[in-house]
Amino acid sequence: MIIVLIGYMGSGKSTVGKRLATTLNTNFIDLDTAIEEKEGSYVSELFRSKGEIYFRRKENEVLKNLIEDAEIGVIATGGGTPCYGDTMAWLLKRQDVTTVYLKTSLEVLTSRLDSERESRPLIAHLQDSAVLKDFIRKHLFERSFYYNQASFVVDTSEKNTAAVVEEIVSKLF
Repeated sequence: MIIVLIGYMGSGKSTVGKRLATTLNTNFIDLDTAIEEKEGSYVSELFRSKGEIYFRRKENEVLKNLIEDAEIGVIATGGGTPCYGDTMAWLLKRQDVTTVYLKTSLEVLTSRLDSERESRPLIAHLQDSAVLKDFIRKHLFERSFYYNQASFVVDTSEKNTAAVVEEIVSKLF
């Protein structure tokens, strides 16, 4: 079984993914890291030099190759991964894939991402937390259609990593 974590940036996909993989005694792959290794360039550089559409195409390609070619236990995707092209539909058709939406409140996301703006290409240009909050609100509205198609949803807003992992494991088995 391959577990694919989806959700908005800052929802904890990488942190939860690492802990979940350890708990399940399987491997963990962060999709952004896999893309960086394949492209020989940081995600922020890919966004800047080749644009978001190029990055989304590459993200879709790398995700599909990882799932088809490797023995992977847990994959943490980027926030926009399930929203591009046929990605979510493709994931849902796979019998060996379980998708988990790490749903996080607007307030928690804004708080987490406010201090990380400079290191995140999609929000680096936003000047303050009010603008950031509106940006996240708009994205959550647009992306909720895809996120809510996940095999199951785990609300992470008021839970620590251990509690989120425990809930995922209980829903898996």
